[in-house]
Amino acid sequence: MSGPMSPRVLKAGIVLVDPDSGHVQRVISLQYNPDTLEREYTIAAHGESGDRSEAMRLKGPPVETITLEAEIDATDQLEASDGSAQELGIHPQLAALEVMVYPTSQVLQSNQALAAMGMLEIVPMEAPLALFVWSKNRVMPVRVTSFSISEEAFDAALNPIRATVSLTLRVLSVNDLGFKHRGGSLFMSYLANKEGLAARSPSGSLSTLGLERLP
Repeated sequence: MSGPMSPRVLKAGIVLVDPDSGHVQRVISLQYNPDTLEREYTIAAHGESGDRSEAMRLKGPPVETITLEAEIDATDQLEASDGSAQELGIHPQLAALEVMVYPTSQVLQSNQALAAMGMLEIVPMEAPLALFVWSKNRVMPVRVTSFSISEEAFDAALNPIRATVSLTLRVLSVNDLGFKHRGGSLFMSYLANKEGLAARSPSGSLSTLGLERLP
C-alpha cells in the first residue's frame, strides 16, 4: 500500500525530439512499466573474416535490440468516469504510439502534390528522433523495427479498452547517425554512462574462480 513516504515510481517511455532543434515534441509514458525487458546484442567484430590479426578487433558498437510488451488498460479511468476514456477508450494512447511509424498526412499530401507536378525524386520525410527512456541511466536513441497491438477488450461502442503493445526497438549508434547528429551525441552519452556504471562494479579475483594464476 502506497503512502506519503512511498517512493515515486518512475515510468518508462518514449520521447520524440526534433533532430535539428532538440525541441521535445511529445512524451509518451507507458501506463504500466513492462515486467521484462529483453536486450540482444549483435557484436560487430572483425574476427569473423578469418584474419587472425583481426580476431580481437571491434569494428564499432554492437547492434542493440530491445524487445518489450506494455499493457494499456482503461479500467481505472472508466471507474472514475473519465470523459475521454468513456468516449474513446484507449484509442488516444494507441494512436500516440501508432503515429510514430507513419509519415504525417501533411507530408503525404505534399509529396502527392509534388509528384503530380512532375517531381521525379522526392526526399522521404525525416521522422522525429525517438528516445527510449528506462530511468535516467538508460536514455538511448532508437528506431522502431517491429510494432504490434493485441486489443483484448472493447466497450459497447467497440472502442478498445485493454490492449498489449509489443515493441522491438533498435538502438541507433554513431555508426547509424554519425557523431554530429543529435542522436549520435545522445548515444555517446548513453555509452559513457554505461562505462561509468561498469567502473562501479567491483572486480573479482582469480581465487574466486579457483585459480592462483593464469595457465
